[in-house]
Amino acid sequence: MKDYCVAELKMSEDVAYKRITAARRARRFPRILVALNEGALTLTAVAMVSRYLTDENAVELLAEAERKTSAQVAELVARWFPRPDLPTLVQPLAWQPQAPVPTITAQVVPESSNCQELAARRVESPVIATRVMPLAPERHGVQFTISQSDRDLLRRAQDLVSPQLPSRDEGEIFVRALRVYVAVLEKRKFALTDEPRKTQLSRSENPRYVPAHVKRAVHRRDGGRCTFVAENGRRCQERAFLEFDHKLEVARGGKATIENVRLRCKAHNQLAAEGSFGEMFMRGKVELRRSQSESDQC
Repeated sequence: MKDYCVAELKMSEDVAYKRITAARRARRFPRILVALNEGALTLTAVAMVSRYLTDENAVELLAEAERKTSAQVAELVARWFPRPDLPTLVQPLAWQPQAPVPTITAQVVPESSNCQELAARRVESPVIATRVMPLAPERHGVQFTISQSDRDLLRRAQDLVSPQLPSRDEGEIFVRALRVYVAVLEKRKFALTDEPRKTQLSRSENPRYVPAHVKRAVHRRDGGRCTFVAENGRRCQERAFLEFDHKLEVARGGKATIENVRLRCKAHNQLAAEGSFGEMFMRGKVELRRSQSESDQC
């Protein structure tokens, strides 16, 4: 069947696998075909939950999987069928001649055959495999690759933290470092701090400069998320690539006040600018910045 789908119907192997899986499970659970036809379930979602379906849980499990993203279905499976925490493993990978340095994979390796998705796999430089996979409610397995110099840095961190963390566990060190790094990034991006300075007048001559107290207030008000709302009332879910956008543009006299500044993702910030100044004008601005950046690099 797989050969027929690939050779005759010109499907990819991945699509063929998902369709065959859905068809076979639908013979036992017809609700799958109904949900696929209605667009409530995707082939990916069916493939992810198929091996867990039983006569007892099929109705409820399929209903919960409807209209969810792949990541949300993975979380659903982890909640319904939790797996134990996985042991941490730091393991050298085979060195590739074309790679400038050997790489090390720091990963969580499963013990059961049901967790082979996180098994160590060969990584061709410069491709770096990174994965975060839900295992159980509030628990995730992590896999990533680091260079030898970063492995040495990890060892140094283990040595330094050993008095407070005798286990020198790599996962715990990673989490502690991540907490510190996130705090640094939040302070840099949104001026978030436990002890903010007293509000001062801006000392910058740049009209686009947004004072720290404005950044903090806007971030708190907007919930750290893009504020764009579509015509159907759905708010943008983006939390990455956020920018401080002036409702009344700086070019039209807009000030960097709490009332006039909002969070927008880069795409919706660009969309608002194109609506105000025209697509061609903004495209020219983007090209100008790009050429200036290339000139600076030269």
